[in-house]
Order: sequence, then C-alpha cells, then structure tokens
Amino acid sequence: MNWNLNESLRKSVEKFPNRNAITFENKNITYSELYSQVECVASNLVHDGIRKGDKVALVLGNCPEFVISYYGILRAGGVVVPVNPIYSKDEISYILSNSQAKAVIANFTMETIIDSLKLELKQIEMLYYVGSETAEFNWKQLIVNNSKNYGNPLIVAEDLAVILYTSGTTGKPKGAMLSHRNMASNAESVVKLVEFNEDDRILAALPMFHVFSMTVCINAPIMSGATIVIVQKFNPFEVINTIFNDKVTLFAGVPTMYNFLLQLKDYSAEYFASMRVCLSGGASLPVELLQRFEEKYKTIIAEGFGLSETAPVTAFNPIKGIRKIGSVGVDIPGVVNKVVDKFGNEVPRGEIGELIVKGPNVMIGYLGMPDATANTIKDDWFYTGDLARMDSDGYIYIVDRKKDMIIVNGYNVYPREVEEVIYNHPAVVEVAVIGITDKDYGEIVKAFVVSNDESITMDDILHFCQDKLAKYKLPKQIEFKKELPKNSTGKILKRALNVEQVKVN
Repeated sequence: MNWNLNESLRKSVEKFPNRNAITFENKNITYSELYSQVECVASNLVHDGIRKGDKVALVLGNCPEFVISYYGILRAGGVVVPVNPIYSKDEISYILSNSQAKAVIANFTMETIIDSLKLELKQIEMLYYVGSETAEFNWKQLIVNNSKNYGNPLIVAEDLAVILYTSGTTGKPKGAMLSHRNMASNAESVVKLVEFNEDDRILAALPMFHVFSMTVCINAPIMSGATIVIVQKFNPFEVINTIFNDKVTLFAGVPTMYNFLLQLKDYSAEYFASMRVCLSGGASLPVELLQRFEEKYKTIIAEGFGLSETAPVTAFNPIKGIRKIGSVGVDIPGVVNKVVDKFGNEVPRGEIGELIVKGPNVMIGYLGMPDATANTIKDDWFYTGDLARMDSDGYIYIVDRKKDMIIVNGYNVYPREVEEVIYNHPAVVEVAVIGITDKDYGEIVKAFVVSNDESITMDDILHFCQDKLAKYKLPKQIEFKKELPKNSTGKILKRALNVEQVKVN
C-alpha cells in the first residue's frame, strides 16, 4: 500500500474543502485554506533550495503554523525534524547538527539562539521565523500566494518523513527515522480504532513536536476530515474550558494531565458532556487515577501504548467492546505484539517478559547508528525494553521499563506495582518509585510522594501499604516533594530523580 501523508491531506481537502481543519484562538482554517498554505510553503521551500530528502527543523510550539509547516515540508519532499522549543541551545544544536538540517522554521522568540546556531552549523542555509517582522526570512514570505512550479516531487511510502529524537535516557538522544509508511499506517490504524470522523473535534494540548500528538492530534484527524482544536500548551483551566466551549469530542493526554484535571475543584461532568472518549498514553495510567477521573467527569479513558520508534501506537483498548482497566489493550490493526524471554522466545500467557512489536509502523532505524538499530530491531521485531505480560485474551499489561526494575536481595520489584498501591492513599496526588543502591540488599525501594496533606508521614504511607505489598517491596525510604520532575509532555522523569539521589549521596 502506498501510505503517504501528503495523499491523506489531499483526499480530505477533496472531500471536506469547507470544513474547519484547525480552530485556534477563535479563528478557523478550512481544509481548502490549509491546503493552499501548505502548497505555498512547499513551493517556496523548493524555490529556496530544499530538495527531496533534505531535513527541515521545526522549532515551534502548538500553533497552526506547526501543522502548515509540517505538511508543507512533506509536500516539498523534505523531512520534518521536530524540536522542543524549550530545549537549551546545546540540545537544539545537537539535533540540528546530528540531523544535518538544511533549514529551520522557528518562533521569532528564538531568533537570537537560532541565528547564532546558523553561524556555528554551516549546513543550515535558511531560517524562517513565525511572528517576526524583522527577520530576513519570515513566515509571511513562506505563505505568500505564488505560482512557482516546484515539480510535485514523487513521494513513496518508504521515503523518510520524520526524524524524532528520543528523550535520551541513556547518552545523547537518538534520531528515530520514520517513513511515510510508518506515520501514515499508524494514523490509519488510530482512525479505525477511535472511529475518527469528520464531525470530531480533537483537542491538541499535547506538544505537537511529540509523536503522540503528531499521530493522534494531527495526522489522524487530518486523515478523517476532523477539526483540530489547538491550545498553545497544557493548562488545566484552559483545557477544560476549551473542551466545554468548543464542544470537543476527543481528548488525548498523558497521566499527569488527567491528574491535574482531576484536581480541579469547581468543575463537574457537564464540562465533558460533548466528549466521546479520552485517550491516554505516554506513560502508565494509575488505575486509581483512571477510576476517580471517570467517576468525576462521567467519561471513559481508553489507555494505549506506543513509542517514538513505532510512530507511536502499538496497542489500544477498544473504544467499543471489552476495555480492561489496567491494561494498554490489544494489538492495533496491522500490528503484532509479543512477549518474549531473553532469547526471543514467546513466553506463556500471563508470564512476564519483554514486549516486542512488528508492523508497518516500526521505524527504519536510528539515524547514523547502525549498531543501536541492530540491537533494537531483530528479524523485523522492535524490542521495546518494556516488561509486560499478556492475558489469555491478548490484552497487554505493562509491568515496567526493563531498566527500571529493582532487585531487592534477589527479588524482582516492579516500581509500577508499588506506585499503584501508594496511589490508592487518599492524600497522594503523585508518586514515583525508584531503586537506590544498598550495601546489604543490593537495592532498596524509594518512593517520592506529592501529597495534598502536609501532616502525612512516612509511617502513614507504610502502614497503608503493609498489608498490600510483600515486605521486600515496601519502600525503605519515602521523600515528600512539592512536585515531581517532568518532561515537556508531563511524563514523570525518573532519571532526574535518580540523578538527584546520586547527588544527595
């Protein structure tokens, strides 16, 4: 099949030219208007020197220009390199250098940083600034109406579409190379799973440079003729009011977002009256949080699983049919998940092993890292590094990250299991569990807890847990914090807690 993101947009424009593709700050852009601007960006990029396969970095937050640039780059035959705009200069420099980006489209507030990087990185030839009135090349020049013939570069399914840089939990970030086949096939699967249609209005609060947002909040809605309702960044008050005022039907978020929305005191189920379903991914959703949220807002959360390297979705709970709370669901259409032992042999149902994935969504590989690619993709199976079990019905339960497992005196402790128990305490808002080195036991369990009750003590938590966890699984240390470190998508950063712990010791 010739999966192609450009074709997805073109087909929706033909079907729904006058429907709103984007809503942002009370302004609407129809599919026809979106396509016109995409064509302008593509032709201007080609006219300025972008050729098929050239990399163009997007250093933008959530805004219509991100969507227009994204499809404009692809239409020109280029490769999108999304960059988190709050990264430091050094982090941005690494990604631009490693990807060999030839052009950068950025917010004008980053002009000083990006200008200086252009002087350092000789491969960068063009800079375009969104919102700038003074830059040599600004957004207005990219979207001016023009009749430049840019040759309609031929795009096939295996052509590179996006390079996504992983969060770099070990060493420098790796550039996951995703083809049109990877991205479009996954968007197509999401459309089928969630039953996207042209009447849907999805809220894009997840950062657009993140693959979860890119597939679920951009590519899938565009493919189905739905409307993308954009908010610049996640703010629980803005999000819940936008859901209510814009009659949003779909919301995709990470567990931290649901936690913040749950903590809002003056909001009730009426604010989610238009909602068809909420989608959760990016990290494991605590069962207690899911149940409290659904009870308060009278809507369901369907949890799924994915990774940057798989574009990203590999499993999801069915919207219709059996939803198993605590699981990340079953195989999505066209994708196969399997749980294996250290030799790659499938383990019996119910046993814990490493989750591996096979399908059209599995990346081409890591940019310039053949060894890392070979260690991760074996016989077309992508090894996720996540420990999981699969029940007799094929529902997958993520136990933990392989590298996060704690070994206490020879016994395996899975942090998520401990976190689930602590989350049930009524005073606990957030919790993260890690293992720390111990001379007697090898490792011991430490919990970092955010509470809404300042009088709560370590003994209170331990007393609550002692009849719910084996003795070796009980935290030996509990540290109360005002907040936990998170990345730009709201995912709790355990590696930051580990670094913090090392510094203390």
